[in-house]
Order: sequence, then C-alpha cells, then structure tokens
Amino acid sequence: MKKCFILLLTLALVLGMVITGMAAPKKVTLTFWSWRTEDIEAYETFITQFNRKHPEITVEFIPYKNTEYNTILSTSLQGGSGPDIIQLRAYGGMDPLANAGYLLPLEGKVQELKNFASDVLLGATCRRDGKIYGVPFAIQSIQVLYNKKIFAAQGLSEPKTWSELLKTAEKVKKAGYVAFANGTKDAWTLETLFGGVAPTFYGGSDFYDKVIKGETNFEDSKLQNALKKMVELKPYLPDNFTGVSYTDMQMMFAQEVAAMFIAGSYELGTMAQMNPNLEIGAFVVPGETATAPKYNSTYVDGSYGINAAGKHQAEALAFLRFLATKEYGQMFTDHLQQISAVPGITSKNPALSGIIGAMKPTPFLMLTGFRYGTPSGSTLLQNELQALFAGAQTIEKTLKNIQIGVATWYEPFKK
Repeated sequence: MKKCFILLLTLALVLGMVITGMAAPKKVTLTFWSWRTEDIEAYETFITQFNRKHPEITVEFIPYKNTEYNTILSTSLQGGSGPDIIQLRAYGGMDPLANAGYLLPLEGKVQELKNFASDVLLGATCRRDGKIYGVPFAIQSIQVLYNKKIFAAQGLSEPKTWSELLKTAEKVKKAGYVAFANGTKDAWTLETLFGGVAPTFYGGSDFYDKVIKGETNFEDSKLQNALKKMVELKPYLPDNFTGVSYTDMQMMFAQEVAAMFIAGSYELGTMAQMNPNLEIGAFVVPGETATAPKYNSTYVDGSYGINAAGKHQAEALAFLRFLATKEYGQMFTDHLQQISAVPGITSKNPALSGIIGAMKPTPFLMLTGFRYGTPSGSTLLQNELQALFAGAQTIEKTLKNIQIGVATWYEPFKK
C-alpha cells in the first residue's frame, strides 16, 4: 500500500511538472540594436503590440548614436556577438555585413516579403549573391517642403515650372524670409539637395539605367545641366550658407524663418515635434515647362535583419514576420510619420499624404547605385558639390572628379 502511494505521488509530481512546463513556456529575450535614438518611445509601443501575440518573447530595444552605430555594430559582429535583431542600412550600407556572413538570409523564412515591391526589396538585397537579408522598414522621398501659411500670405501656389520656382523664391526673399533653408556645411545634405533637384533635369530613371550599365557616365551633359540648376538656387539659400549646418536648416524651417526646405520625407516627424502648428505642403521640383517630366529621388531607408550567429533565431524570425505585416506598417507610419515600406499603408497626416501623392519616384542615384566601392559615389558627390557651392571649382571639374573616383572601382566604366 505504501509503495503504491509513493508511486502515485511520484506520478503526480511528474505530471505536475509536465503541465507546469506546458503552461509556462520558457521566456526568451531578444536584443534589437538601432541607430534611431529619437524613436525609443515608438519602438516600445511596437514591441508592446508584438508581445500581445508573443508574451513568451521579450524584445529589448537598444539604440546607439547614429554616427557611432556602424562601428559599434561591426566590431561586435566581428567578435562573434552582437544583437539578435539588427537595424540595417540599405544598399551598399548592408552589403559588407551580408558578404561577411553576419546576416541570416530570409528567403523562405519570412513569407510576408512576397508582398513587397521588387524595387523596395532591392534595398535589402545583397548585390553579390542576390539574397534578401532584411525586412525593409521605410521609404523616403526627397521633395520641396514648403510652409503653407507663408505661401498663402504671399499669394503663392505650387510652382509648375523651374522659372516659377525661382520667382517664388525671389518673392518670399523680398518678403523677409529665407527662401530655402538648405545649407552646405554638412556635406551629406548636399546629396539630399541633389536628390531633390537633379533628377528632373538629368532624366530620372532613364539616365539612372544608362549610367548603371556604363552607357553614359557622370560627365554627361544632362548632369551638367542638373548641377547648373542647383547652382541657380545659391542666391536663395541662407546668408553664409556654407556655414549653415543640418540642425540650422531644420530650425529655420521649423521656426518659419524659411519658406521652403528641399529635404526627405523623414523630416515630417521631426518638424511636428519642433513646431506642432507648422503646416507643410510638398511638391516635386518642376522642369523647364509645365508639361516636362519631373522626378524625385526615392529610396529604401533600411531594413531589419537577423544575426546569423544569434542563439534565438526562431524567436527573431517571429519578430521579423511581425515587422513585415500591414499591422506593423500602419503603426510605423502613424507613430513616426514616415512612409512604411509595407505595401498598402495610408496616412491621416495631410503633409505625409501630400508627399505620397506627389511622388514621381526615381532611384536615389549614388545611394542605390554607387555606394558599393571606395571611394563611394556618395562621398565623391558630397565633397565635390561642397567645393562647387563654395565657388572653388566649376561644374565640369566637379563631375570629372566624380567620374574619375567612381571609375577606379566600377567595372562598367573600365570598358
């Protein structure tokens, strides 16, 4: 009897342990690294929503300073550690990590990727092996942002031609405003200015396709004309624009000192924080005539990837699949006021809806096509434009220097 009792007690304990184990799955903590220090609150909201479906997975969002992120991430991955989830740069910014084997290929693992547009997926695709390593999170569009109140007070409407744009700039300047907030102290902002102005004049995607194939190069007359148009904006930039930093540019537009700002759609969230009452409109830089084609640079801002050496890949994949859903895409747009890369997302923000409606997309020339070698096309463009705007060299010299630099590594230019 005593043996029977002990046996029953033992079975009960074992059964209890099994039931307890089934009822309380093991908790897993994922680390998620990012450069978006300004988005902590938003990502905590996104993670909370994910946890409603996956209470067994804790996600710890850890952002680093933008200027330090790449070095910290690369050093960690090289040492065999790093986060479970990685916020990845796009295009050539992602390639070195994929080529080194630090990232997990996602084909067949994140089914939701089949819903994404092919040009969007290029931002998360390794050029060497053609595999997808990330779930794209945002699309950025570079346009002319303008202050609706200032335009209304001056009786202005969105210009339909380049000459109308210059007349608009002249009118707001005479009214005491800075026409364009753009400065040139921070070289990278000149690539943004290029991305907003140049495509309309070099021919958008047609030119992009030709230069990628090596059928033309950076000394093309169309690019010369595009840079000529950019230089025509110099009288309408802030006083001493060579000393105007990116932060200065943001402040001028947010504080309604400047009427226009050639910038990316990513500025909307920041502007809303800096001045909730700012009414922003947007338009694509027009051509010589009202019927001329116009284009603006559009690009994938980055993606979410998985550490190939991570110990919790199944859980990381569950999180990435959530980040690829329409539910997440809508939250991303609503909270961050950016264009989600997830297809089918709408915005209730009139400014963002205006940007989406105005888009005449073409690839962001250097970012999407020429950041895969050293010196990168972006570095060359930024530095050479800085010299051009400082009056230190001609347009022809600017483009020649870019061509020489890219031709040192870009094979189609070596033929």
